[in-house]
Amino acid sequence: MYRQLTVAMGILVFTSIYFISCSKSTTNKNPPTPPPPVICDSAGMKYSSDIVPILTNNCYGCHGTGNTTGSAGILLEGYTNIEPYATGGTVKGVITHASGYVGMPYLKPKLDSCTINKILDWISQGAPNN
Repeated sequence: MYRQLTVAMGILVFTSIYFISCSKSTTNKNPPTPPPPVICDSAGMKYSSDIVPILTNNCYGCHGTGNTTGSAGILLEGYTNIEPYATGGTVKGVITHASGYVGMPYLKPKLDSCTINKILDWISQGAPNN
């Protein structure tokens, strides 16, 4: 009799723990809060403070001073070097991976849309040396 009572108590305890741990009252009723949207301010871009850092991080490795081997000799470092490519449409074509252009950065992922929009804003202002 004592053994049957012990087994019954064990089953009762196990069942209670099982149902308590699986009850809806222990689950999170509130879904996680999504992260806030990333805000990209791409208006009023300036060559020296906004565009040069992008070029330094993404372009000068191949198109910087002394680094043009394998890049068709295209040098982008310095305003006088990039200006004709910016105003002539080449920069826009390569960064947006437009048809007829080799997507840049070469053999790397496309630049994120915020970075592309910063460059495009600067170009739409006439690619000033500011």
